[in-house]
This record gives sequence, C-alpha cells and structure tokens, in this order.
Amino acid sequence: MRLPRPHRDDLFIAAAGLACGLLLWSFGLFTKTDAVLPQRWATLVPLFVMASMEALRRTRPQFALTVGTLAIVGDQFTHGNLVTVLMFTDVVYAAVVYGSPSSARRIPYTTGLITVGGTIGLLLWWQDAIALLVGVVSGMVSFLPAVTGAVVRNHREAAEAARLRAEQTALLAEMDRAQAVVAERARMARELHDMVANHLSAIAIHSTAALSLDDEATTRQALTVIRENSVEGLAEMRRLIGLLRDSSGDAEPAAAPTLAGLDALVAQAGANGASSGLTFTLDDTRRESGEPLPAPVELAAYRIVQESLTNALKHAPAGAVRVFLARNARALTVRVTSPFGDRPGPRAPGSGAGLVGMRERVALLGGEFEAGPVPDRDGTKIWRVRAELPAEERTPEA
Repeated sequence: MRLPRPHRDDLFIAAAGLACGLLLWSFGLFTKTDAVLPQRWATLVPLFVMASMEALRRTRPQFALTVGTLAIVGDQFTHGNLVTVLMFTDVVYAAVVYGSPSSARRIPYTTGLITVGGTIGLLLWWQDAIALLVGVVSGMVSFLPAVTGAVVRNHREAAEAARLRAEQTALLAEMDRAQAVVAERARMARELHDMVANHLSAIAIHSTAALSLDDEATTRQALTVIRENSVEGLAEMRRLIGLLRDSSGDAEPAAAPTLAGLDALVAQAGANGASSGLTFTLDDTRRESGEPLPAPVELAAYRIVQESLTNALKHAPAGAVRVFLARNARALTVRVTSPFGDRPGPRAPGSGAGLVGMRERVALLGGEFEAGPVPDRDGTKIWRVRAELPAEERTPEA
C-alpha cells in the first residue's frame, strides 16, 4: 500500500524543529545536567525521531503520536533537548486535530489521567512538593496540547457543519426557486391558452369557411366574426401582459374573470358556433346561494367552461352544448356536455393542451376532474367535462 506523502507545511515544521534542536545541541544547552546516557550524541536520537514524526503529523497522526511518545520517554534518559519536548507537544496537538474521531475523544482523557496518576504516584514516592511541579510540566507537555487540539477540532467541525447547512439551505432555496419558476410558467401557459385559444379557434374556423365558400354574405359574416374575435383576443392578450407587469409598469393588471361573465361567454360561443349548427345554453343553479366563492375557484371554473366551449367549437358536430353549474356546502360542480362524433366542414386543429390545463387547475385546488365520451339519455354519445371544485380554497394533498 502506498503511504501518503507528507504535507509541505509539516516538512517545513520538521526541518525548522530539527534545525533549532541542532542549534541548542551545538551550544550544549540541555534540559538536564545528569543523565543515564551521558553521551552528547544520545540526545540527537530522540531529536531526529521526533522531527521525523513531525513530518507525519498530518498524514499519519496516530503513528506519529505512538513513536513520538517513545521518543519523549527515551529523551528522559539523555541530557534532554527542549526542542524535542516542544515538538512532542505539537505531535499530541496534531493527533487530536487530524486523527480519527475516536482518538480525538480518547487522547485528552488519556493524557489527563496519566498526568493526574503520575502526579499522585510521584507525591507518594518522593513525599515532596516538587512532584506537583513535575505534574504541572507533564500536563503542559501532554494534556494541555490535547485539550487545545480538541477545542480547535470542535470549532472546525462546527464551522464545517455550518458550511454544509448553508450549502443545503442554498440548495433547497434554489430548488424552491426552480419549482416556483416551473409553476409560474405552467400558470402562464394555462392563462395564455385559455384566454386566446377560444378566439383563435373561432378565427381559424370562420377564416377557413370564408376561403372555402364562394358566397359574399357568408364571407362578410365570417369576416365580422373574425374581427370581433381578433379585437377580443387582443384585449385578452393585453390583460395577460398587464398581469405580467410589476407595479413600475405603465399598465395596471385587469381583474380576473369571474363566473358573473359566463352569460357573455356563452353568448359569444353561440355567435361563433352558429354557422356550425351549434347551440349553447347555460343552466346556473348556484345563483340561489349568496355565499361568494374563493377567487381561485371562480377563475378555475370560468376557465374550465371557456376551454370546454372552445373544444366544442373546434371538434363538436351540430347539436346542443349545455353548461351546468351547481353548488352545495362543500363543492362547486361544473359540467359541460357537447355532441360527440365527426363533424363536417372546417375544423381547428387541437393539441390536447386544453385538457391538460383544466386537469392541472382542478388538481391545484384539490378537486376532481374527468373528461371523455359518455352515453346520453337517448343512448347517443356525448362529450362531457365534469369538475368538482372545493367551495373553500385549500391546498391539495402532497
């Protein structure tokens, strides 16, 4: 297994410590006058070993502490070098800061117990107060660096945890922002489709009729309908632009449509669909209730009716289109039925985006939606759009 290379700063610390130790040794500055090993060169062995461990203080802290402990013990049998002791304190500090979490917790307690136990043992053996001084020096060499390393490590871990929390908070904020942008784009797409599709569908149908039928009266009538829908579509586009402007713009957003405008909406659909043989009726039984509906519910119901009428103008054969609204204490029911089958004459193309938009509107309010062909009372098939919207605004379940 390839061992990690020593850190550049650790190599510098080791070289500086070794140079200072050699300088003290050359001047004969030792920590003790008497020694078990009186030879001058014996002091260099712990010095070189400790300097080598300094080079490994960051990459192999536990190994450096083990060998460094043996070196500091060996130094006690020589005349002693002050730099060897100082480098040992740094090795203890580095073992706590850069070592494993378990060793970082264990080393301060171990050095503290050794310091206290050694001091008590020397007091019992020497019966002299000098043992207290030896214990203080021993604590300064081992216990104090270990505690300092633990404090530094705790601060670093707290700072790292705070950084990670800040990154996670920023990531969550970015995710929320992206979701908000997607939701706003979807809302804008629904509004644009619901506001403009009705008018553009009528324009497409009547322009096709005007081009395919060589009749002056029919062409004039088609152009009249096209002009009306063009003007109304332009007004709707201006309203959408007003909704997108902020307070610093030069236009104020217009009020959102409500169910009070259904009469006009159905009448307009009747004018647009007369040439296709379609008749439109509105049965609004909710008028018996005087309690107002939440604005989002009214807007969703209005858009569902608007889109259903647009789809009828696009695809339904000649027949009756009925709009029904009812309300109870809990929900508003919107139902639109139209003839189902192939229709003769010009048709406006469809993409299915209208059904998707209606379904999204109902889902956002926590309601129920269904659309598709169903049998009528006389056995024929009709196309039915049905939505149940909560009478009180609420958030849909996740």
